[in-house]
Amino acid sequence: MMLAWRLLFKEALMMSTMQGHGLLFDLMLAMMRPQATAPYLAATSLMWAVMMIAMMTPAVLPVVLTFWRLARGAAEHRSRDGVLFGVSYLVVWCGFGVLASLLQWALHRGALLDSQLLSSTAPVLASGLAITAGLYQLTPFKAACLTQCQTPIGYLLGHWRDGALGAVRMGLGHGTYCLGCCWALMLLMFIGGAMSVGTMVLISAFILLERVLPPGQWATAVPGALLIAWGAWVLVTR
Repeated sequence: MMLAWRLLFKEALMMSTMQGHGLLFDLMLAMMRPQATAPYLAATSLMWAVMMIAMMTPAVLPVVLTFWRLARGAAEHRSRDGVLFGVSYLVVWCGFGVLASLLQWALHRGALLDSQLLSSTAPVLASGLAITAGLYQLTPFKAACLTQCQTPIGYLLGHWRDGALGAVRMGLGHGTYCLGCCWALMLLMFIGGAMSVGTMVLISAFILLERVLPPGQWATAVPGALLIAWGAWVLVTR
């Protein structure tokens, strides 16, 4: 996780200064040229995978720790299965990163993102993303997915499978619930900047808080209302 954050800091610094060298600099250049589709998508998918690992590892760690406490068998098997659970969870989010990179390519090629932090250049786009994320916060589907994320022991007891394959299946399942909970929040990256470390930190912190704070409708309704109000304000004032 720390390595992922370090890479993101370095990449963001290169994009802001347009200086650097090596593989990261080559990736940065590829991400600034949406006309070259294949290199752009390859570089962007890789960076989104790094972003997802950095941002979502804090959210899955409590679940992995709970998994280790519940797992039976030799210590080395518990460790192996815990790693498989966590990796499988992150695989789901890396898959989302591929889809996000396709969306980023379409927006960038349409001149709706700038070429440095990759943030929205169109008030209508920023407003639409904020309102979409806000409305999704108020849906029963969001609430149902968040419940699974807030109670890791409940998820694990309800979906327990023994062995390595079971760990993979549970990790994929929990990652899918988490994706169902947070996909709309991730779209806010295109407002603050897909390569903005500050935006990554804010969204990652909010996702973690949703899981560790006491459950309640306020946890989804209040942020949802604020996002809708913000989106409407952006639309009206710009």
